[in-house]
Amino acid sequence: MSSGTGDLLAGGADGPGRLRALTSVVLDTLETAARARGGPLPAGGPDAVARRTAALCDPVLPEEGVGAEAALADLVRAVAEGAADPADPACVAHLHCPPLAVAVAAEVAGAALNPSMDSWDQAPAAGVIEELTTAALARLVHPDAPAPAPDALITSGGTESNLVALLLARERAAAGPRGGPLRVVTGANAHHSVHRAAWMLGLPAPVVVPCTDGRIDPAALDRTLAALDGAPALVVATAGTTDEGRIDPLPEIADITDRYGAGLHVDAAYGGPLLFSERLAPLLKGLDRAVSVTFDLHKLGWQPVAAGVLAVADTALLAPLSLRTDYLNADDDTEAGLPDLLGRSIRTTRRPDALKIAATFRALGRRGLSELVEHCVRTAEEFGRAVDARPALRRRPGPIGISTVLFRPVVADALGPEAGDAVVAEVRRTLLLDGRAVLGRAVAEDGDGHHRLWLKATLLHPVAATADLLPLLDLVAEAAERAARREGDGGGGDSEGGGGDTAAPAEERLSP
Repeated sequence: MSSGTGDLLAGGADGPGRLRALTSVVLDTLETAARARGGPLPAGGPDAVARRTAALCDPVLPEEGVGAEAALADLVRAVAEGAADPADPACVAHLHCPPLAVAVAAEVAGAALNPSMDSWDQAPAAGVIEELTTAALARLVHPDAPAPAPDALITSGGTESNLVALLLARERAAAGPRGGPLRVVTGANAHHSVHRAAWMLGLPAPVVVPCTDGRIDPAALDRTLAALDGAPALVVATAGTTDEGRIDPLPEIADITDRYGAGLHVDAAYGGPLLFSERLAPLLKGLDRAVSVTFDLHKLGWQPVAAGVLAVADTALLAPLSLRTDYLNADDDTEAGLPDLLGRSIRTTRRPDALKIAATFRALGRRGLSELVEHCVRTAEEFGRAVDARPALRRRPGPIGISTVLFRPVVADALGPEAGDAVVAEVRRTLLLDGRAVLGRAVAEDGDGHHRLWLKATLLHPVAATADLLPLLDLVAEAAERAARREGDGGGGDSEGGGGDTAAPAEERLSP
């Protein structure tokens, strides 16, 4: 090994010193870039962001390198000045959380050590930490299952968790007395990954059950399963829909699946962390009756992506994932006591994502996590009341969905369905292009039964106060008045693609 090689590495005895110096460059640049951005995302839209980013980062592969410090300074500046920052209270569009500092710090350690979680000789201690973490999560989801039955896998997120859940159900169906093919039954509110998973696994397209107020209609589910006439079926329910935060009636669904001998999988990618709170956990009553549960901690768990979980009621259900390959888990190595990690995922090489989860769990404990979850739910309720108190805005009728609030400007209602929805869409794009707010959009049923376009605020900030969010409502009301005047004049709205460098003055772009 050459004497200079150690200067390149993050690991080993000398690596942390080099990493410390480079991390200082990263942290200093993050701090100055956030101030330069001055809001929840960069102003100007896609073209302006692309120009500014390319000016700092192109060429990515120069003939001669510029050195680690310069490369980091430029790239981190570009990505931070051009970020949609979920730590800003006005960044509320998606299930996109601001990560906790303890989790990010643990991520640095995991990246420096770089264990690959597919064999013991690549991840001796990391494998133990993953085992402890998955056992804790399995017991959280299935607290009353007989020991040591419940188990959990670390995944890349809800999409992978749902895919593996359907894969396991497909294999159970094939081995059952009726044989396959498995029929997947899900609500019209289900995440798109359920349909994609069925397609990827060669299953028939899912049977879609109608929803009432964003939740599976139990009577319709009963009729659907009766019509399948005993064919192997997996019902996929949702605990925390992406658009509305709705939780399907899990106890009723579990009763129906039991009656017809169907399996039950619950996609609780959003709502699963409610289990940390004794006060909120009853909202997920019936979850423990599911054979498998999707659970994400890079949503309402404040982890850096990725931090997904698939919990199962019985570890024996994971047997179809078992695989032998001599270089990773040879029979004689396993018989000699080396743990077999390969069957813990559909992936081979994978990151030590359990490390940051374990660090967060140890740091905060269940009580600390409960306080953060309850804060988000409480803030959403207060934000909803603030919308109700604004004559210029209208909240979607009904209860708040976990921490998701749907609302729209009242001026949009006066313009008719198509023009009104166009105003809602233009408000969102205007605030995006100005760099002033990141709001989501969702089509959902209104109180009169008609579906309309709503602005969506998904509140996952674990410390932001309601007062930090209230200026967002003023921004929406002001942008809506301008958009409605243009729509009334026949001027139309902004194009979806957005464009030019249309930054508002800095003092107007300050986020709430």
